[in-house]
Amino acid sequence: MLEQIGVTALAEVDEALARHATLALEGGAVLLFPAFPFVLLPGEAALISAGQAAGTAKNISFDPAKDALKGTGLEGAERGCLAGMMRRYGEFTEALVRTVLPAYASGLTRARTSFRPVEVDGRARSWRQDDTRRHVDAFPTSPVQGRRILRVFANVDQDGTPRRWRVGPDFEAYAREFWPLKQPLPGAASLRHLLGLTKTKRSHYDEAMLALHDAAKRDMGWQNSSPAEEISFLPGQVWMVFTDQVAHGALSGRNALEQTFLVEPECMLLPERAPLGVLSRLAGRDMRRPLW
Repeated sequence: MLEQIGVTALAEVDEALARHATLALEGGAVLLFPAFPFVLLPGEAALISAGQAAGTAKNISFDPAKDALKGTGLEGAERGCLAGMMRRYGEFTEALVRTVLPAYASGLTRARTSFRPVEVDGRARSWRQDDTRRHVDAFPTSPVQGRRILRVFANVDQDGTPRRWRVGPDFEAYAREFWPLKQPLPGAASLRHLLGLTKTKRSHYDEAMLALHDAAKRDMGWQNSSPAEEISFLPGQVWMVFTDQVAHGALSGRNALEQTFLVEPECMLLPERAPLGVLSRLAGRDMRRPLW
C-alpha cells in the first residue's frame, strides 16, 4: 500500500521510474517521497511554530486562479507569508506531478491548495465530517464527472508531530461492500444545479461516489472490521495518493499542506482499476452519464 520513491531531485526521474510510480499509484498505492521535502522559508516556519496560522477553520484554502486566501484571520505580512507558502506549495507539487506522472500532463488541472493547521485527533465533528473515519473523496458541490482526485500532501509541522493515516481496503472490495447503492430521486441533480447547490450537474458517477463516502463513514462495523493498515508520515515528508480510490482516514496530526489535482480519466494507464472503471463494471453502464 505504501510505495517509496527515493528521488532527491526531479532530474533523477527517468521514464522507467515514472511508469513504475504511475502504475503503483493507479494500483492503489500511496507514493511517499522521503528524500524530497517541501522546504519552508524561515518566515513560514516561524509562522507555523508560533501557531499563528491556526484559527477556527479546519482548512485554510488558496485559490491559484484568483490568487485568493480564505479561512484565516491573519492580516498584513503574516497573511502574505501564509499565501506565499501555499502558492509555492502549489507550484512545487505541480512540478512533482508533471515530472513523476508525465502520462497525466495533457489532462491535469491544479485546483485549490489547503493548509490544515488544526490537530485532527479530538476535534469535534459530525459523522459525515469525521475525517478519522476511512472514506473515499467526493465533492458534493463540484461534480468531477469521472475525473480523478489526486492529492499531494506534506507534513510541515515544526514540533516533530507525525501525521497518522489508516488506509484500506482495495477500492473494488470497498465498493462491493456497499453495493447496490440507493438510487437518487429523478430530477434531483437538475434541481440542485438549478438552485446553485452544485457548480455543474452531477453524473451517475458523482452520485455513486458521494453515496460510497457516506456509507463508509456511517458504518462503524465496517470501520472497525475491514482490512486496513496504519501509516505515519513524518515532518518534512511528501506523499501523494488518489483519494477517490484509496479509503483513508487521518487519525492524528496537524500542520499539513495539501494540493488537489483533477486528472482526466482518459490519461489512466489502468482504467479498469480506477473508480470509474470499477463502478461502470458493477453497474453495467457508463457511469459518466448525467443524471436526470
